[in-house]
Amino acid sequence: MSCYHQGLLAPLDKNNVDTDQIIPKQFLTSTSRDGFDKALFYDWRYLEDGSQNPDFVLNEACYQGASILLTRDNFGCGSSREHAPWALKQYGFSVILAQSFADIFFNNCGNNQMLCIALPAEVLEQLFQLTQQHSDIHVEVDLANQQLRSQYFDAIDFDVRADIKARLLSGLDFIGETEQLNDKISDFEQHLKSQRPWQ
Repeated sequence: MSCYHQGLLAPLDKNNVDTDQIIPKQFLTSTSRDGFDKALFYDWRYLEDGSQNPDFVLNEACYQGASILLTRDNFGCGSSREHAPWALKQYGFSVILAQSFADIFFNNCGNNQMLCIALPAEVLEQLFQLTQQHSDIHVEVDLANQQLRSQYFDAIDFDVRADIKARLLSGLDFIGETEQLNDKISDFEQHLKSQRPWQ
């Protein structure tokens, strides 16, 4: 993720959205990490005959291409499956705004170049009220300065964990960060081997 992201805001006015709702378990059998976007919020997006549910917010024409998801409290609760961030990312979301996130989901998102921003309930409520008045709210997410900006509201400051911020700005996941220490790891292994001559 770069220092800036600008995208359309889509509201999902629900608390306690768990990973089974983000991506149901029947879609977890694939050995590939691709194609999960079609299964995102499957039980809400589609009717029993497989057609799109016209009453689900992400199916509305005005929210096609949205990359910032606005939701409520305890987003990503439930199981620890990493498929949930994969599905959100592949659908097109880069930023999620909520009151709180499940810890494992939060870390999985950061490891997949997605920014989870926790905001106070009253701020979220103001944003939801704005979405009832406007369906074209574009938000600039300034990660470097930790601010949300839009023509529809005053700048909103947000907190982000230092390690998550660094990972997003560098474009690295946990493995990528570790690989940056390969020389030190090799030196340590050589030192350890020299202390154990019987091996």
